[in-house]
Parts: sequence; structure tokens; C-alpha cells
Amino acid sequence: MPSTNDNNPVTFVTSTLGNGVGGVAKTAGGIVGATGRGVGQTVTGVTGTMGKPVGDALEALGNGVESGARNVGDGVEDAGKGKKGIWVGGVGK
Repeated sequence: MPSTNDNNPVTFVTSTLGNGVGGVAKTAGGIVGATGRGVGQTVTGVTGTMGKPVGDALEALGNGVESGARNVGDGVEDAGKGKKGIWVGGVGK
């Protein structure tokens, strides 16, 4: 259950939605990241040094998507909690 400082139903709903959407974004990013790493390692393993640049690029792409999704998920969760940041009120929490 989300933590709120008061019994305001709007705060509860906002916090719950923020946590839910943030969690889904992070989960999806993790899946894409793991898939990119797996495919990249497979390409490198199958093709050897010839395919290593392509395999490395796929791994880097998967890592980048995962990192970006984690940042978005954290931002959405913070916004749901009313924390300041990119989503609410400028930079900085």
C-alpha cells in the first residue's frame, strides 16, 4: 500500500497510480534490457569476432532502454508521491 502523509483520497489514488505505472515501466524496461543482452550475446557467440560489434551494439541498446525505463519509472513514482523532480516542479527532489 502506498505511503501517504494524510488521508486525502486524491493523494492515495495519485500515489497508487504512480507506483503502478512506475513499476510497469521498470518491468518492461528490464525485459527489453535482458532480451537485448541475450540476443547480443547470442549474436556474438554464433558469429565470433565478425559479429561482435553487432552483438555489442544490441547489448548496449538493451542496457540503454532498461536504464531509460528505470529513470522514467522512478520519475513517475516520485510524481505520484508529490516529490519534486523532472515531473513535478522542476529539477531536484
